[in-house]
Amino acid sequence: MYKRNIEESSKLERVLREGHFAFTAELGPPRGANIEKVKKKASYLKGYVDAVNITDNQTAIVRMSSLVTSLLCLEEGLEPVYQMVCRDRNRLAMQSDILGGYAMGIRTILCLSGDHQKFGDHPQAKGVYDLDSMQLAAMVKKMRDEGKFQGGDDIDVPPKKIFIGAAANPFAEPYNWRVYRLAKKIKAGVDFIQTQCIYNMERFKEWLKRANDMGLTEKVYILAGITPLKSVGMARYMQNKVPGMDVPEELIKRLKAAGKEKAAEEGIKIACEQIEEFKELKGVAGVHLMAIEWEHKVPEIAERAGLLPRPEV
Repeated sequence: MYKRNIEESSKLERVLREGHFAFTAELGPPRGANIEKVKKKASYLKGYVDAVNITDNQTAIVRMSSLVTSLLCLEEGLEPVYQMVCRDRNRLAMQSDILGGYAMGIRTILCLSGDHQKFGDHPQAKGVYDLDSMQLAAMVKKMRDEGKFQGGDDIDVPPKKIFIGAAANPFAEPYNWRVYRLAKKIKAGVDFIQTQCIYNMERFKEWLKRANDMGLTEKVYILAGITPLKSVGMARYMQNKVPGMDVPEELIKRLKAAGKEKAAEEGIKIACEQIEEFKELKGVAGVHLMAIEWEHKVPEIAERAGLLPRPEV
């Protein structure tokens, strides 16, 4: 079993604090108890990313535990970003899992509200939502900085080195309110932000400018989210069916022009172009690549986007 010095910090935190352009990816746990599937996905990512998000019953569909999958990734030499959603646990279970994960070496957590259960494979399940994502972040910060449980009691060995993240969607309505929601998450104690996948670059730049003007990018590290488009059908689905998603028509035209056989290649090309642009934007500290069930493409994208080699920290 992987062991970590209690005083060792998050690798992602070290990369960001030293001023490197961070690169994170995503690994979806399997829909079963197959450890080999986790190891295979991890093999594509090791050495190519600074950390990897381990999703927590993503889209409200049952998968292997995010906590256990995070520990498996640690054993494979891959730094996990342990995702925790508020949908499935109350604050007792959350604090318990945070301490358990920390004791085993997890140093980075992403605090999320979670997709509503009505969209998943158990729509009749009861949602917990004891806390929301901001309250979860504030609770983790209290555990880290004050060494106290949310109820006020002292923690025997606090998670002093935990690095706290959250998500942001620059495109959801009401659009003008999104930057203020970012400010509230920072106030709650968030250290880094990973955004929703970005396709409308101009609208993202508007949100980022407002965040820069308000001084928010000096208080938090922002990682721009990218999901490569595999086909015209995927682009249309993202455009019409996914709430808070903004896919410009010109991107769909590019995929169509490439033809069915080369649409995925064009999607990777677009993603690489975005990464190059993000590198030049004030306030963007890195990128978060959500290559959904496409982990084997991450090394190629990292190479083509000039993200290699990754820094040794």
